[in-house]
Amino acid sequence: QLQASGGGLVQAGGSLRLSCAASGRTFSSYVMGWFRQAPGKEREFVAYITPSGGNTYYADSVKGRFTISRDNDKNTAYLQMNSLKPEDTAVYYCAAANPKVWTSTVYAQRAWYDYWGQGTLVTVSS
Repeated sequence: QLQASGGGLVQAGGSLRLSCAASGRTFSSYVMGWFRQAPGKEREFVAYITPSGGNTYYADSVKGRFTISRDNDKNTAYLQMNSLKPEDTAVYYCAAANPKVWTSTVYAQRAWYDYWGQGTLVTVSS
């Protein structure tokens, strides 16, 4: 089970940190990803991090502004979001994937994820 938190209302240029708490003893074996869905749009990839935390991958739209990380001792993944823009407004979802194949782009696709959290709303005002 995944529980996302940390969303809220922030002004453009501000920062937020999202958290994704996972239950279970196998958190450290999962790829953790963040996706987002803006009103009227499809859910899109934001970032993912490999099980050990050694590799990360970002959507071009957030590269250089967002940082994904994880603490396997705490069973928690994070998304630090800086320099927020109004177009970052969305419901943010965390997800976990039991890695079956490995290429850098596979886990940017929703279909590879096994578990999803409930989402947390981020609103960026201009």
